[in-house]
Formats: sequence, C-alpha cells, structure tokens
Amino acid sequence: MTVGRIICILIGYAIGLFQTGYIYGKTQHIDIREHGSGNAGTTNTLRTLGFKAGAITFAGDCGKAILAIFISWLIFHAQYPEGIKLLGMYAGLGAVLGHNYPFYMKFKGGKGIACTTGVILAFHWQMAPLCIGLFIVVVLLTQYVSLGSILLVSVFFIELLLFGQTGHLPVADTYLPEIYVLGGIFTLMAIWRHRANIRRLLNGMENKLNLFKKK
Repeated sequence: MTVGRIICILIGYAIGLFQTGYIYGKTQHIDIREHGSGNAGTTNTLRTLGFKAGAITFAGDCGKAILAIFISWLIFHAQYPEGIKLLGMYAGLGAVLGHNYPFYMKFKGGKGIACTTGVILAFHWQMAPLCIGLFIVVVLLTQYVSLGSILLVSVFFIELLLFGQTGHLPVADTYLPEIYVLGGIFTLMAIWRHRANIRRLLNGMENKLNLFKKK
C-alpha cells in the first residue's frame, strides 16, 4: 500500500493548491497576501474582504480536503477496503500541505485549519461537532481565531486517540498507530503555522476578530 500512500498525498497536494482566498481576492482585484497578516487563508480573507469572502474561502478550503479524500476513496476503496480510511488521511494531509505550502506561491499559503476541518468531516464526521463547537465558542468568547484554531486541532488529535482506543474509529487495528502519527502531524503542523500567533497570545498582543467591522 506504499504506492497508494504516495499517490494519495500527491492527489491531495494537487487539490490543495487551489487557493480559494487568493483566487477570490483576484476577482476583487487584490492580492490577499498584500493585506492584513499576508496569509492566504480564511481568517485574513475575512478580515480583509468581509464575511462573504471569508465564508467562501472557508467552504472552498474545507471542500478541497473533502474532495481529495473522496477521490482517494474512488481510486482505492476496492483495492484496499481495510486501509481506505488511512489512505484518506494521507490524501487529507496532502491537501493541507498543498494549501499551506503551494509551490507556485513560493510555498506561502494558509495555515490549514479550514482544510483540516474538511479532513475531520470526511474522515469521521462524528469527531467534528466537538472540534467545531469548541472553536466557535472560543472565538465568540475571546475573539481570538488563532486560539480557537489551536484548540480545534488539539481536540482532533485527542479524539483520534480516544475514539481509536475505545474502538470507535472505522479503522483496522493494524493501522491505528499510523493514524495516530498522522493526526499528530496535522496538529503539530497547525501549531507550527500559528507560532507567531502563540507568541502574540502569550504577550497579550494578538489581533482580535471583529465580525461586524465594516470593510
């Protein structure tokens, strides 16, 4: 199944290269990377272009991870029925890598939270309510999107361990350790992409989100 893993990462990376925020910004005659935080993801698009742009960006970035996992299922579900969920995780990882590190944008993309949300939904949707619910509550209470994002991916990893160890993941026991490793990679990558935000949070200098601010 090694070749399958590689193919799924490449499929995911190729789909992840579709930078929704950047492309939407171009339709508005701006380069989103030249505004706000300089990030090409949902939060900066929301801050720069407003709620509609942020919602479209989130849907696009979340959807491309779901699409990558679906394509991996179409290609490999008959050949590897026991390992298809694992291959889906590799496709999702590829999508996040393509989103975060697009080669044609000098490897400067987003931070992968919307993409990771798509992975959670496509991999095992039962894990999504707690992750997304916690994100929404934290952002509403604190207005710190970065804090909500970090908690979302951290809870995802914790749920992977809990669901896996209690037999509630649709994954063969043989592949559980590898699933845990991939979940850890998702989490560590998201935290790494938020390292500057973490420093600002610790120093009390992080930017807050104002959904009702006029653009």
